[in-house]
Amino acid sequence: MSRRVILLFFLIFPVFSFFLSLCIGAYHIPLSAIIKMITAKTLEAITFGRFSLELNYPSTYETILFQIRLPRVITAMLVGSALAVSGAVLQATFRNPLVDSYIIGISAGAAFGAALAFGFLPASIEVSAFVFSMVAMFLTYTLAKIRGRVTVISLILAGIIMNAFFSALTSMLKFLMEHEKLAGVVYWLMGSFASADWSVVSRITIPITAGCIAICLMRWHLNVLSMGEEAQILGIDVGKMRFIYVSIVSFMTAIAVAHCGIIGWVGLIMPHIVRMAFGPDHKTLIPLSIAIGAGFMVLADDVARALTTFEIPIGIVTTILGIPFFVYLLRKTGGGEWYA
Repeated sequence: MSRRVILLFFLIFPVFSFFLSLCIGAYHIPLSAIIKMITAKTLEAITFGRFSLELNYPSTYETILFQIRLPRVITAMLVGSALAVSGAVLQATFRNPLVDSYIIGISAGAAFGAALAFGFLPASIEVSAFVFSMVAMFLTYTLAKIRGRVTVISLILAGIIMNAFFSALTSMLKFLMEHEKLAGVVYWLMGSFASADWSVVSRITIPITAGCIAICLMRWHLNVLSMGEEAQILGIDVGKMRFIYVSIVSFMTAIAVAHCGIIGWVGLIMPHIVRMAFGPDHKTLIPLSIAIGAGFMVLADDVARALTTFEIPIGIVTTILGIPFFVYLLRKTGGGEWYA
């Protein structure tokens, strides 16, 4: 299969996932009706209500599409893009193929911060999640640095330690939390888009979009950073660039976790799928990771809400899909160093 065909598939995949997900649900809506209703709303918006299409569909269609499914699908696509590009950035920054924000403890730290703000502090959930995601990243990197080097195994082990530490702190918060809040926090921590609405979309769109754009604009640095400390020879301040990238990644992860809970393995799987098809050049890897991450997350959410009569937390679905892929990568790399 030629690279052009694969590239076309990667670009079409999120669009296909978007429309497929709008059709799927207990109440089936035909694709033709979805396209016509979205077109009508778009025309009405850009013409300030002066022009609209005549729709001959039940009002139930419009309610389900615009109040339930569309904000949920948009939320899933934004979160999937954020997690996928975060994994690609971390893998290049630390020259390690087995890391993402979930594995090295960033998600666990963000979850603790969000749960702390939700149950006990008057602080913003997003701010608290971001602060503790940065704390988790700092502790993981400090713990993994042995004799001035951070190896594949040391970073993974440090991530396991930080995951366990912040998970224990979160469990302590759940033990001390009021019963009225406990059930919601427990379900939220497993990852879900069930509570996604337009207010959630409005809160996550700008930060995640800004983060993705910033990484895309700076993505050429990642090719240099993946060379390790040799990047200093080319005039790149490795420490400064690493801090900038980790800050952006932690911020996007915190936003995603604060609103949708912990959703793991997306940042591990998606960049590697792109890398297998197109190689390690981050000029291609970053935008395609954003695209395929969005499409994958929407399809995973479809499985979570349509596989059974009740909704499965999406964190369970992505973990089941991610663990075999992680085992494959671990055996392929043999625990050795990786370079882009």
